[in-house]
Amino acid sequence: MNAAPQFEPHDPLPEEPTQAERFGRARTAQSTALLEDYVELIADLLAINGEARPIDIARRLGVSHPTAAKSINRLKREGLATAKPYRGVFLTEAGVALADRVRTRHRLVVQVLEAIGVPPETAEADAEGIEHHVSDVSLRAFSRFLKARG
Repeated sequence: MNAAPQFEPHDPLPEEPTQAERFGRARTAQSTALLEDYVELIADLLAINGEARPIDIARRLGVSHPTAAKSINRLKREGLATAKPYRGVFLTEAGVALADRVRTRHRLVVQVLEAIGVPPETAEADAEGIEHHVSDVSLRAFSRFLKARG
């Protein structure tokens, strides 16, 4: 019979409130990541095609049409988007502002990853996850790092 492997922590565990807060931030980031992906894509589709149809949103995010519709309804409830029958989805001012923040954060993460030697295609893919979880403190440090490099 095999015994369960024993693992030794590399560093001491943080205090419980600190660790709980970190996990709480991660859960919040996961919850908002979906909305951020939607507004970023909608902004891109509007800029490129002049419209963002739910079927196009679903296809590009690799989800079913009902799943996209559910998320679009959440965007509307959150005041980030509006939808017009037969005309698609449009962003409110708050939605546009969020899309701009997400796009800026994405670009900054990509630039840092590329600066440390990550290939561009991998940097783009990795930034999709990192951009939703990185703190403002880290983003400012990323920006300083890039500026210092010239």
